[in-house]
Amino acid sequence: MTDAQETAADTSLRTTGGAPPDDVAPAPIPLLEPREGIPPVVASDDALAGVIAAFAAGSGPVAVDAERASGYRYGQRAYLVQLRREGAGSALIDPVGCPDLSGLGEALHGAEWILHAATQDLPCLREIGMTPTGLFDTELAGRLAGFPRVGLGAMVESVLGYSLEKGHSAVDWSTRPLPDPWLRYAALDVELLIDLRDALEEELDRQGKLEWAREEFAAIAAAPPAPPRQDPWRRTSGMHKVRRRRQMAVVRELWNTRDQVARRRDISPGKVLGDAAIVEAALALPGNIQALTALPGFGHRMGRRQLEQWQAAVERAKELPDTELPQPGQPLTGPPPPRAWADKDPVAAARLSAARAAVSELAERLHMPQENLITPDTVRRVCWEPPKDPTPDAVEHALAGYGARHWQIEQVTPLLVDALIPEA
Repeated sequence: MTDAQETAADTSLRTTGGAPPDDVAPAPIPLLEPREGIPPVVASDDALAGVIAAFAAGSGPVAVDAERASGYRYGQRAYLVQLRREGAGSALIDPVGCPDLSGLGEALHGAEWILHAATQDLPCLREIGMTPTGLFDTELAGRLAGFPRVGLGAMVESVLGYSLEKGHSAVDWSTRPLPDPWLRYAALDVELLIDLRDALEEELDRQGKLEWAREEFAAIAAAPPAPPRQDPWRRTSGMHKVRRRRQMAVVRELWNTRDQVARRRDISPGKVLGDAAIVEAALALPGNIQALTALPGFGHRMGRRQLEQWQAAVERAKELPDTELPQPGQPLTGPPPPRAWADKDPVAAARLSAARAAVSELAERLHMPQENLITPDTVRRVCWEPPKDPTPDAVEHALAGYGARHWQIEQVTPLLVDALIPEA
């Protein structure tokens, strides 16, 4: 570990938002204003062609953001894409009017994309033809640099000294036309992203962590799309209350029926039927519509046809043969929950305890969250099934097999080797 890394916690006032002396009143933080005003929303092929030409002719990295309608619409599609680049200015693109942005993606090929919390936006950008070849994630950079608050507004305020407008992050971005205050908010999200990237790069370099960040960014850019979740109905909130297989079948039927309705109507599943109502029906196993109506979540506001639909799902689950009922729990693909280790394998539990303590201490010394130093799942897997001979090379090989980056392997291997060697 370098001297710069040892002193990573000693960040400057510029990057930590340090308080002024008691006898000096803090200066008001200016509210950020769009430099060129709010750009018009691009919703036609002709207007899009102009944006593509402008951004292809621009220089340097490109700031990218996307707005979704989570909680309102089905899925996670983008309903607005914001961009900014030197020489091109800012652009707001409507993916409803311009559903194919592959031409824009090609025009930006080779440029570094700057995103905040990239893994949230990349899936919806990929759906419309935009995939970066390289990126800089300002949220992840903030985590690695040790910022206590890494939301975009907090980062812009503490690093650049400007305040972003708040209040529109959770609105229904599928609304058309989009109100001007929302468009202003969206344009400001990319207004200072390039400046923030430059300041964070400088800070990471000062702390000796810039190469670490570059490894992380490259891994995000190269990661394939996440596979579909297996048995997503098992993630229903309150599922822990459902114990019997027949009741689990009711959850599955109601969840699948809700998903079909939500997809057809392009509405958030939670607005069709709440998770709590699904669990209540599974626990009660209502025998008819009257019994279903008496349950929370199936009140008088629900129409007869809807009630018949939910009761039919319950009946389908009740009529399934035992051989088709879901099994309790999902098959484990890794170690058991840590709380069970002491009973199942006390030696492994001791290894995990030692490894966790060492990782926690190093993360604190490096001034970053533990999960960014190394994922907890990786630590659990190595401690549950360690190499037969836990040499540094063997531990490095195991960590690499679980997807750890080179810098992470370099930092945590000595800790895990010590944790895996039993005391004499």
